[in-house]
Order: sequence, then C-alpha cells, then structure tokens
Amino acid sequence: MTKLKVIAFNGSPRANGNTAQSLRFVLDELEKEGIETELIQLGGRKVFGCLACTKCFKNKDNRCIRQDDEMNTFIEKMIEADGILIGSPTYFSNVSTEVKALIDRCGFVSKANDGNILRGKVGAAVVSVRRAGSTFAYSAINFFFGIAEMTIATSSYWNMTLALHPGDVQKDEEGIDTFKTLGKNMAKLLKQRDANR
Repeated sequence: MTKLKVIAFNGSPRANGNTAQSLRFVLDELEKEGIETELIQLGGRKVFGCLACTKCFKNKDNRCIRQDDEMNTFIEKMIEADGILIGSPTYFSNVSTEVKALIDRCGFVSKANDGNILRGKVGAAVVSVRRAGSTFAYSAINFFFGIAEMTIATSSYWNMTLALHPGDVQKDEEGIDTFKTLGKNMAKLLKQRDANR
C-alpha cells in the first residue's frame, strides 16, 4: 500500500478559529489511521478569483496563469493528494472568498488538463456557522467535488458546527462527533480506493 495523504484548507482568516479546529478533529482521525495530513492556511491570503481567460486550457501545464499568493502551490498540492478537505466559515450563506477562488481556479485547471486531474480523489467539506446558512456553504464545496468527479466522504450529519466565537466548536458535542465520524469514514474510503488501484 502507498502512503496516503490528505490536504486540508482552512478558508477562515482565523488561523485557529472554529473552522481550523473543526478540520483538526477530522485530521486527527485520519492520522490515527496512518494517513499523512497537511493543514494549509488559505483564509486571509491574497488570492483572486478566476478570470476565465482559458489560458489553462491552452497551456495544459496544471497551472493557473495568474501569479498571486501561492495558488499554484495549492493546486499542485491538491493534485498530489489522495484526499482534499475544504473548510469554510459561513459568510452571508456562502463560503469565504478565498475558498471560492480556490474552487474556481482549481476547477478550471482541473478541467483543462486531461479532462479532470482530480477525478477519483476523496473530498469532504467542513463548515462553521453562527446559526444558519451553512448548508449553502456545504453545498458549494460539494458541488465542486461533484463536478471534479471526486468521491464525497460523508458523516452522520452534515459536516458543520454551530459556533460563533473562536473555541465555541469545543462546546458542540454533536459537531465534534460529526467531524470525528467524517475522519473515520474518509479514511475508510481512501483505503478502499488505494486497495482498488
């Protein structure tokens, strides 16, 4: 068996806020299963939306032509990973702008190269929210995984926490259980995928 790796993106500008802590619950379970993990701070970075210039379709080099704050490094890490976790806070019923930029630009690059360079990977969304709107953010991330032909890992509930202030997720027992179950389910999917290669 090969060494499996999951890359996680914290789309919140708070490096240790509820989104990051929620991702950590999932990553801890993956690590218990022997899966390598990496958490990347995406929120607060100077990344920009897709220009729809279609240069990635012309160049076919697994890169976006725009040069900004490490977006191509993030895309490369997604290509190399077996699993991808994208975490976002909920801002006005949707993902953060940095998460949207990652989804759009990686999505274009993925489609531009061999039809879909993310095909067959395992993905999961993790969302934090004060009260409502989380299902839209959760859906936005899962729509990306779906069009990328990825397998979506699920849990015993939607992968979200009701938390406002940093650390509030630690009081959300159901949310914590949901994230831990997600980690276990994602590990199982990754191992099944690896065994069937």
